[in-house]
Amino acid sequence: MTPAEQRSDENSSAAPAEIERLKQELSRAHDMRLRALADFDNYRKRVQREQDSAAQAGKRQLVLALLDVMDDFERALAYATTAPESILTGARAIHQRLTDLLQAQGVVPYTSAGQPFDVTLHDAVDAIKTDRAPSGVVLDELRHGYRWGDEVLRPARVRVAQ
Repeated sequence: MTPAEQRSDENSSAAPAEIERLKQELSRAHDMRLRALADFDNYRKRVQREQDSAAQAGKRQLVLALLDVMDDFERALAYATTAPESILTGARAIHQRLTDLLQAQGVVPYTSAGQPFDVTLHDAVDAIKTDRAPSGVVLDELRHGYRWGDEVLRPARVRVAQ
């Protein structure tokens, strides 16, 4: 056998092993690339969730402060019987704008009077013995409760029948 034939024979026997090794190496590199892409996608989604959560927390604090302003408006309007009509009209318009602003953000009040007491929706500040309603029913609201989407943003302060 000539040296050229011998080299050809060695290359042909080594070639399948080398090809197989290169295929495995390529497969590993491909897997690593796919994992890196998946890791990056997971990282991007996690960062987005964290940013959304932080924005929601900041927005929550602002909305809760606005609800306190809403309570003040409602108290002022309830006792503003001696104010000139033009002032009352302006105050009602501002109150309505604030209500519309909150509703546009998904913040809506819920009614509690006449409903069964629910610890997730109500904050009981008083229990009154009465024949007006069965025990455990909300008699009246001292402060409105609000929902933000499916979440209770602020529970209603209520008096409950005993």
